[in-house]
Amino acid sequence: MKYIFGHIPNEKYIFTKLNIEASRSAFIKHKISIIYSSDNIKSIVDYIEYKKLAYNDFKVNYIKSDHGDIDYNKRLDAMKNIGFVIKGYPDIHNPKINLAITKINNRYIFGEYEKNDLSWQRFDKMPHSYSNGLSLKMARAIINIAVEHNLDSKVVDPCCGIGTIVLEGLDLGIDIIGLEISKQIAHNARNNIEFFGYDRDIIQCGDMHNIKEKYDIAIVDIPYGIFSPITYEEQLEIIKTSRKIADKVILISFEDMDKELIDEEFKVIDKGTIVKNRFTRYITICN
Repeated sequence: MKYIFGHIPNEKYIFTKLNIEASRSAFIKHKISIIYSSDNIKSIVDYIEYKKLAYNDFKVNYIKSDHGDIDYNKRLDAMKNIGFVIKGYPDIHNPKINLAITKINNRYIFGEYEKNDLSWQRFDKMPHSYSNGLSLKMARAIINIAVEHNLDSKVVDPCCGIGTIVLEGLDLGIDIIGLEISKQIAHNARNNIEFFGYDRDIIQCGDMHNIKEKYDIAIVDIPYGIFSPITYEEQLEIIKTSRKIADKVILISFEDMDKELIDEEFKVIDKGTIVKNRFTRYITICN
């Protein structure tokens, strides 16, 4: 939420002027593009009549909230009264446009409605997976943290493993490629993205130290210890190369590597942790 909207909301809702698709984040459920708001339903109905709002094949939904919600019968009345004055034909079962009414802190909000389509969940069916890999939710969150509002960013995942982050980036329409040094893992990653209809050549088998091109962002899930045979010195080389290939780096590590990043003249902007299978991973944003 911090990197998509610019701040962390205190409640389970957020008002913003940014036009963010509901499906961009695994942690967003609903989006209402506000048409009108009022402290009563009648004012909304009057506004719709005055503006002669018209939709064909529409459906009016009521989105329940934890902030001043109303009972079932009042919800039905609100949907009926609004639907009755909209010009056009409703389609309850297969609408082309969804509208919604909700109530937040004693104020009704009406607008066009978009529900998260949970597209990222289909990646659960990827042919190859590893227990130590990032979860789909976390991979999508990291992509969002990386690109913020610039979906035109050019991104590289130089230690891409089975391609989870690459898949999430592709699903969001981001220009992203993956590199994996292990031939077998790279082969599995290529099979994974091809399985979902993407060009398998987006994943390349190779050493990140041979990258010549410069990217806007590198998302580096640094290999570690028992999962990959790598020395501390090799991890330092990965950090050094990351600085050469991208202006901004999202480092995912099993240890806090702030000192190593600062030694390579990175500026640590932000950081957080995630826990999976008793292991803590550090997410560090630097440039």
